[in-house]
Amino acid sequence: MSHTNDPQPWQVLNSEYLHRKPWFTVRMEKVRLPGGGAIDEYHIFEYPDWLNVVAVTDDGQLVLIRQYRHAVGGVHYELCAGVIDPGEEPLEAAKRELLEETGFGGGEWSELMTLSANPGTHTNRTFSYLATGVRPQQAQDLESTEEITVHIVSPERALEIVEQGEMFQALHLAPLLKYLLSLSKTTPQPLPDRGAEASLKA
Repeated sequence: MSHTNDPQPWQVLNSEYLHRKPWFTVRMEKVRLPGGGAIDEYHIFEYPDWLNVVAVTDDGQLVLIRQYRHAVGGVHYELCAGVIDPGEEPLEAAKRELLEETGFGGGEWSELMTLSANPGTHTNRTFSYLATGVRPQQAQDLESTEEITVHIVSPERALEIVEQGEMFQALHLAPLLKYLLSLSKTTPQPLPDRGAEASLKA
């Protein structure tokens, strides 16, 4: 939704690519601001669009994963997530990633939200989906560079994970919290006991 007094877009005076790779592309632009000022070197990062899935089983449990992230040197809880391949529809990519990373599939799917990692520097979007009623359908089908463990947690345990900082990825926290907030609005009874969690082996 726009407003009549919204700030105006910047004018691009010059644009050049500094680095172009499938996983990291950066361009530098010279821009003029509506107020007359200018920025000589504004850097913009281009990535493919991303996705993630809040996956919920028939009995209301959440399907989370854990994997090592080299940039921060740590392992945290995450949603199933991935990259949308060129020409691939976001929803189909989300279903593919959930099946590959966790072995879960099926259920009812709906759009949950669309996010940006940083709208000031990143061009891509992250599409978040809610998948309810998912069930185990196959073994994990991981790439040779992936090592992912699957964890089935209660909504209350998921909230505890958030509160204790055990989920580090902001693009995953936002859709998970949106889903948990929706439960608090529609479910009068308390959420399941804290600590309910099961790990699945590949």
